[in-house]
Amino acid sequence: MAKKPEVPMKTKFACCQMPLTADKETNINTAEKMIRAAAADGAGMVLLPEMYVCPYAGSDFLTAAEPADGPANTLMSKLAGELGITLFAGSIPELENGHIYNSCFVFGPDGRLLGRHRKVHLFDVAVKNGISFKESHVLTAGDSITVVETPFGPVGVAVCFDIRFPEQFRIMAEHGAKLAVLPAAFNMTTGPAHWELALRSRAVDNQLYIAACSSARDEKAKYAAWGHSCVIGPWGDRIAGLDEKPGMVSVEIDTRVVDTVREELPILSARRTDLYSVEEIK
Repeated sequence: MAKKPEVPMKTKFACCQMPLTADKETNINTAEKMIRAAAADGAGMVLLPEMYVCPYAGSDFLTAAEPADGPANTLMSKLAGELGITLFAGSIPELENGHIYNSCFVFGPDGRLLGRHRKVHLFDVAVKNGISFKESHVLTAGDSITVVETPFGPVGVAVCFDIRFPEQFRIMAEHGAKLAVLPAAFNMTTGPAHWELALRSRAVDNQLYIAACSSARDEKAKYAAWGHSCVIGPWGDRIAGLDEKPGMVSVEIDTRVVDTVREELPILSARRTDLYSVEEIK
C-alpha cells in the first residue's frame, strides 16, 4: 500500500486586503493580481476578503450573485492550479435554487474544489448610534461547520460574523484544525471594538492560528470596512497584520508551534468532558 504523503509543518500564508469598487470585473481582476503577487512572494496559501466581488450591501449582493461554477470561481480554480497554491477564495454571493449564500470556496494546488463554507451566522444587527445591517433580507444562512482537508492538513473555514460564536471554532479544533481562516468585513463600529479581540480570543481558546482577511477601507462607501487583516498565533499574539489601506500581509505558519503551545498549556486536553461538551449536530 502506498504511503500517504507527509503533511508539511510549515507554509507561507498571505492575506490580500484588496480595495473594492462597484464593478465586479474590476474586483475580480484586482483579486487575480494580488493572488499572483502573493504566489510570486512564495505563499503556499492565499486568502481573499469577504464578498471580494462587490461592495458590502444587499443590493450589490443581488447584482453580483452567481452560481458556484460562475466566472469568479472558474478563475479562482484556474489560478490555484496554475500557481500551485491552496486558495481560500474569500466569499461571493453564491446563487443556488433561488437562494443567495455568503460562500467561501477553497481550491487546491491542482485547481480542484476542496470545500465550501456557507456563512452560518448572518449579520443582523442594530447597534445604537452605530451600524445597522440585515443580511437576512438578501442572504440565506448555511447549515454546517466547515473543516477542509488541504495539503497543509485540516483547516477550519468561517466567514466574518461566525467569529463571534466560540462553539464553531472549538468544533474545528476537535476536528484537527491547527489553522482557521476568516474572510471578513468588520465595520467602523465593530472593528475598533471587537475585531482583534474576537480573533485573539478564538485563537487562545483553541490554540490555533487564525488568518483573517478584510477588504481595504473606503471612507466614501456606505459600508466602510475596518481593514486590519492579520494573522493571530496559537498563543493569541498578532504575528503579522495591516492597517486599513490596500496591501498584502504574509507570514510563515508552523503547526509545530501549535503542538508546543497545546503541550505547554494543555487547555484542550484538560477539558472536563465529564462535566460539559460541545457537540456538532449533523
